[in-house]
Amino acid sequence: MADWSNDRRKALLHATRLGHRWQKFGRTRRFLAAVALGIVPLLLAGGQYWVHDVQPERQRLALTQPQIHEVYDAQSPADHDTAVVDLVGLGNKDATDTARTLSSYDGIGRVWAVQYDNGGIDTKVISELIAARAAEEGIDNVVLSGHSMGGVVALEVAQHIYEDTDTNLIGVVLDCTPVDLHAVRAGSRDSGEDMLRWIGWLPGARESRTMRVLVETAARQSRFLDTKSDWYPHVDVDEFRDVLDEVLTEKVLSEDVASNGLIESQFKTIVASGAIDNLKSLAVESDDKPRPGIVFVRPRAGWMDGVVDVDYTQKILVEQSGGTDGALLVAKLDGTGHANPNQQPVAYNEAIVKRILPFLRTTLDEVSVTNDAAGGRR
Repeated sequence: MADWSNDRRKALLHATRLGHRWQKFGRTRRFLAAVALGIVPLLLAGGQYWVHDVQPERQRLALTQPQIHEVYDAQSPADHDTAVVDLVGLGNKDATDTARTLSSYDGIGRVWAVQYDNGGIDTKVISELIAARAAEEGIDNVVLSGHSMGGVVALEVAQHIYEDTDTNLIGVVLDCTPVDLHAVRAGSRDSGEDMLRWIGWLPGARESRTMRVLVETAARQSRFLDTKSDWYPHVDVDEFRDVLDEVLTEKVLSEDVASNGLIESQFKTIVASGAIDNLKSLAVESDDKPRPGIVFVRPRAGWMDGVVDVDYTQKILVEQSGGTDGALLVAKLDGTGHANPNQQPVAYNEAIVKRILPFLRTTLDEVSVTNDAAGGRR
């Protein structure tokens, strides 16, 4: 112990360190070697993340495809040749629960629900699926019902059906639908854009449930991160805990949830929306087809919808589908918010019975008379 020398210890460590024999660019080579050794744990962790999290989900999503579920039969046998097809909005995958809530649709015809491909949205594929199912089941008339972003999808599908198939498009019901990105309120628009950025930045974020926690939490950072009250950001721990619990319960651990890839595709559908062009195409009369009616369902007070500026959307719809020769019905509901039939089933079903069904029945009766005159079945 008396012989111990700290200087001698340092000299010995220096003489035996990694690359101590390197004379040319020794410092640079040692730095690069240290960096290489340092990233080995990161590479190992990244490999485990990719193999056990991203790749299995990617393989599972590759096997998914859109589906149509029958929810109700027509209330009247005379309406068995008509189908109402329901499509849900951003962050949702399957419209079955919503279609089940809207039970009054069976007064129009059979009620179907679209389940999106969890890998993304292709409106041409959805329209072909609906047309094929209609031909197989003897459906002559179709009504499309879209909630929020689902209305944007419904309009694109409607144009395909109207122009490319023999099926009669009776109407399109738009529930609080943004006709373009300007109709989405700033807060919701910013959250969606933040999510797209995070998905683009993080490898595997479209598939990974681990990354989804980060992506979904980051998209909700305005709820728990205060960057304005002081020069440094403050985190509300209780609110952060609530956000994390919400993300885990509703967006990650649930098996029946839209993937990040589907949500990305849904938001891009709004960003690249051609809804106004779709409306223009649907307003062009066809010699052998009825002109479809457009129904816009919204809260009576515009401010009750915190996601979509329904007053803006209504203005566009009046310009494109309204007027003296138009085919537009605006149904204002009391006590509703943004596209929430599952929360307000009474208000929605009452609107269907008292307003939407009578409005669409005019076109259905017109089709019936035409078919009878042509010697076809109703």
